[in-house]
Amino acid sequence: MPANLLKPFEWVLGRFSVDMGIDLGTANTLVSVRGRGIILNEPSVVAVNKDTGEVLLDGMAVGNTAKAMLGKTPGAIEAVRPLKHGVIADFDVTEKMLRYFIKKVHEDRHWVKPRVVIAVPVGITPVERRAVIHSAERAGARKVYLIDEPMAAGIGVGLPVTEPRGSLIVDIGGGTTEIAVLSLAGGVVATSLRKAGDDMDEAIINHLRRQHNLLIGEQTAERVKLTIGSASEMDQELSMEVKGRDYITGLPRRTTVTSIEVREALSYPVQEICEAIRGILEEAPPEISADLCDSGVTLVGGGALLYGIALAVTEQLGVPARVADEPLSAVARGTSIFLDNLEVFSRVLTAEEDA
Repeated sequence: MPANLLKPFEWVLGRFSVDMGIDLGTANTLVSVRGRGIILNEPSVVAVNKDTGEVLLDGMAVGNTAKAMLGKTPGAIEAVRPLKHGVIADFDVTEKMLRYFIKKVHEDRHWVKPRVVIAVPVGITPVERRAVIHSAERAGARKVYLIDEPMAAGIGVGLPVTEPRGSLIVDIGGGTTEIAVLSLAGGVVATSLRKAGDDMDEAIINHLRRQHNLLIGEQTAERVKLTIGSASEMDQELSMEVKGRDYITGLPRRTTVTSIEVREALSYPVQEICEAIRGILEEAPPEISADLCDSGVTLVGGGALLYGIALAVTEQLGVPARVADEPLSAVARGTSIFLDNLEVFSRVLTAEEDA
């Protein structure tokens, strides 16, 4: 069918579709819909058959269902995280994951063609940007817009990103930490640090192996981080029982871990994030720096939920820091607002996405 005949057809399908904003993260994918807010928040994990590459359960082994399989699959099945450090590592699996989320939003209706806004890391290459666009189009999107994650986060938490005032946003995700100074609907200075929540989990895994001779998996490490992890001293230090495999004997074993030792394990990735923020502050123009004396640092993302992270940033950098309300959904909320105000934020789009 000629392309000029397809356009009216796609327009009709679009009338029956729900436009979506997607925070396509390394660890979690959140979907926001106009007027309904966040309607999906699931892990960015897909369970596939190694031999055929097909998604299990007729394409439904995605998100929470697939994450439960991480580290527990038999030989013929693999639980895959298709994004690494915020960019697509497995094109086909990412497409299948996006198709699952689009179908779920539309309650399994076929022949839908929504407009989709996807948040991507700062500084990804043109090839990586095109990979995201093509994956979404092949998954069923009618039109795909890309927005940098810090801008989406700033919009989502209500920072004055369109005004001539500097705002510093730090999005601590699973695979990357996105840091940007925003003003006049654009990024003044920005960077993407490949140290984030996954590296915190890895630090806990390494600590348990070295100090307790205990091997644990990613999910256990994440539970430890969320339960007793911290970046600053806690009012009351905690402890928890951790189960895994003995490094020496190879047998199942349990041990007790304290919040003090977990904080020590997390100190290195936290320090790296603080140093990256320092680097951005040093690059900011003087007038922007004057604004940041008052507005400080706004923290979002799953990593912002780490106890005491704002205090650690303030103590190390000497600038006020705060965790935004509902930090985990900030980027997804921003993509939805962006979709509602395309004319206002059109300058954020690259030529390719605005075509």
